[in-house]
Amino acid sequence: MKIYLLTHQRELAKESNTGQLVKQLLQDQAEIIIWQRTQPHPQLLQAIENQSTALIYPIAGSTEMTSSTTFDNYILLDGTWQEARKMYNKSTYLQALPKVKLVSDQASVYNLRRNQLVDGLCTAECVIAMLSFHQQMAAENLQQRLLEFLQLSN
Repeated sequence: MKIYLLTHQRELAKESNTGQLVKQLLQDQAEIIIWQRTQPHPQLLQAIENQSTALIYPIAGSTEMTSSTTFDNYILLDGTWQEARKMYNKSTYLQALPKVKLVSDQASVYNLRRNQLVDGLCTAECVIAMLSFHQQMAAENLQQRLLEFLQLSN
């Protein structure tokens, strides 16, 4: 499983960005790609063309991720909810992908930004939820790193 963090440009400078934690822990299993509206990244387009790529995005018609959900690649929009909506709406190559949503029975512990969605998860929490289906040890490691990150940031 490869996770592409399609990252809004503004996220790179934010100390509150958790996509960096994901990349540090997962290394080659995760790729940070800067979103560009007019020039999609070639590696991302290639993954999409291979037809085993899904977009993690909670929209009407999304299917809930379960242990039987199997795609080779997942694209996760890394930005604020407002930025993620903009990225999705302005990227036609994302709109045609199968959509998968993450449902968590735990509330988000991420508290570094205002105006969070009630059921929303930060980037690292999304990846933790994804990993929990097939890579429990990696999910637990990322959860621990996230908690340490939040403690240091408060």
